Amino acid sequence: MKTNYLLAACCLCGKLYGQTIDSTTHKLEQVEIKAYFNKQPLLRLTASAAVLSQQSIQSQQSPSLVSAINTIPGVRMEERSPGSYRLALRGSMIRSPFGVRNVKIYLDDFPLTDAGGNTYFNLIDPFSIDQINVLKGPDGSIYGANSGGVVSVYSKGFNEITKSKVDLQLTGGSYGLFQQQLSAVLPVNETQQIAINQSWTRSDGYRAHSALNKKNIQLNYNWQYTRSSALKFTGFYSDLGYQTPGGLTAAQMESDRRQSRPKGGSNPSAAEQKAAIYDKTFFGGLSNRTQINSKLTLFASVFGSSNQIKNPFITNYEKRDEKNLGSRIYLSYADLLSQTLKYEVQLGLETQKGWYAIDNYDNNQGVATNPQAKDKLENSQQSYFVRTQITWLERLQVELSVGLNENKISYQQRFPIQQDSKSNLNFGETWMPRAAASYLVSPDFAVRASISKGFSAPTIAEVRSSDNLINTELKPETGTNQEVGIRWHLWNRRIILDAAAYTYQMNDAIIRQVRENGAEYFQNAGKIDQKGLEASILTYLITPQKSGIIRSLQLSSNFSLNDYTFKSYTVGENNYSGNRLTAVPKTVWTNSLNVLFPNELRLDVRSNLTAAIPLDDANTVYAKRYHLLQGKLSWSKTIGTLCTIKLFVGADNLLNEKYSLGNDINAFGGRYFNPAPLRNYYAGMSFNF
Repeated sequence: MKTNYLLAACCLCGKLYGQTIDSTTHKLEQVEIKAYFNKQPLLRLTASAAVLSQQSIQSQQSPSLVSAINTIPGVRMEERSPGSYRLALRGSMIRSPFGVRNVKIYLDDFPLTDAGGNTYFNLIDPFSIDQINVLKGPDGSIYGANSGGVVSVYSKGFNEITKSKVDLQLTGGSYGLFQQQLSAVLPVNETQQIAINQSWTRSDGYRAHSALNKKNIQLNYNWQYTRSSALKFTGFYSDLGYQTPGGLTAAQMESDRRQSRPKGGSNPSAAEQKAAIYDKTFFGGLSNRTQINSKLTLFASVFGSSNQIKNPFITNYEKRDEKNLGSRIYLSYADLLSQTLKYEVQLGLETQKGWYAIDNYDNNQGVATNPQAKDKLENSQQSYFVRTQITWLERLQVELSVGLNENKISYQQRFPIQQDSKSNLNFGETWMPRAAASYLVSPDFAVRASISKGFSAPTIAEVRSSDNLINTELKPETGTNQEVGIRWHLWNRRIILDAAAYTYQMNDAIIRQVRENGAEYFQNAGKIDQKGLEASILTYLITPQKSGIIRSLQLSSNFSLNDYTFKSYTVGENNYSGNRLTAVPKTVWTNSLNVLFPNELRLDVRSNLTAAIPLDDANTVYAKRYHLLQGKLSWSKTIGTLCTIKLFVGADNLLNEKYSLGNDINAFGGRYFNPAPLRNYYAGMSFNF
């Protein structure tokens, strides 16, 4: 295993997606990414970034994004049980027992991350996604508060399509998996386009008490109502329910890895308490982009969401009513200073307001009974930003940006005591600057460097966690990120290399802790030293051809080295300074092989080698390293001119590894482990009209 990791580091292995082939030159087309307001070539981008195409997302099992997301170096996604996602960009899962925090996520340019700092990423159906763009490292200067990075998800239905297109996919698999997915893109006329994405997913789950039932429908609408103005709408409704089996001790996992959390002491089992999460969510956003003249553009959007969440747990039954409303507005001006020098400037703001009613009751086998606590919280945050970019001879690109972030929380207790007035937690005003540059040494080789400040305020779920107490002691995470990188295109862009090295010094990191009854709380942990190396390669060994046994062969690979340690961290009498950062593997190496055979027969193989992961701050408990191997074989057949049928079969965990994914961090009673499925299979068909 160590030899494999060394070879990976030496080869600068990694992952990039989104390339298409020019059939005349067999040259890979330039990859473009939408970042910092405009589409631009990934080669010249000043940030470390990645693009996941629709093909990459669907190259393995369709119900989950985990496999595709984990191909990006520096990014880690986990799934404790079907439907329960966690995500970290250049960071730890230490803040996220479930959900996504410390990462800013946008859906079709609307913030999916709510005012309280949480993102329900599991509400999006992977089949509805056209592309995912990832910017790594803190980028709060124009995207609001974050210290991990930014993920932008773009749905099907906003590309230029002149004909109607309908895709229907049916999938069945191990552990009662069934999924139906429908995507219909319907051009109304030359200026209007509607897209409907709908899905239903169910699964019994690998472990006892881990069933999933998810229904989702999404509507996208695009109207170019004048030559210079466009209106866009994205809205979805999701009805998500999944059981939470709970963590196991090492001994329990060894005796029966498929069991849910059993009864322990005075606490009943997860199945007895019908532990689960039920989330019904409406989300919608409306935006308008107007080209005022050849140099000036105005963008304005409004967005909002409503979440009704029920969470029966071992010790209580929580009900949350969450509502969010926000707006993002900016002006963009671009002009030439000379024939060789051009510049652009953006000035804008993003503001959000959230209202949260959180009630906790005694849980009597899945029935809410006597109230334990009732609180109302409001969160407001504003981000004012300005950015300028100067480009010289299309070779040197310099970016300077700064954001001013304001974040505060007000709260009012309603039970067990009635608080007459609101109390406030004010996290102050924080400046978040960023300076970055990239330079094309040659048309195919670019170097880049950046320095930026990270800032992440405590989320609503951390200030008011499952111990039913308002934590007024938490402080925001802050830090400074410095990095350098290269991108290199070789052999007519049939080989693409990308590498970056960075250091992020974080202050007041927010760490999850657990009380004896299983309730969680959070505290600041002093300083964390995060140093990392990310490297990637994409190779087109055989470009598309019309003859031969192998018609196309693509190989890609990525490698991440995470040297993360507690620089200064004490809890009571325990000093954890110098220990490895909890929930971060030292190394991750993933590889993908895509082969096209005659008669549209396609093979997709993906492997993931992840090192051991410390599960507690003391580094006394580790999740074992694992090698996950996945494969999918698909065959397509065109019938007439209007219909294409695709059949596919695949397998997950081909090596039958016994591993744990989505581990519980700093778990009380040694209940750290959430065993992942052993070897399992799926098959299905899709129809394209």
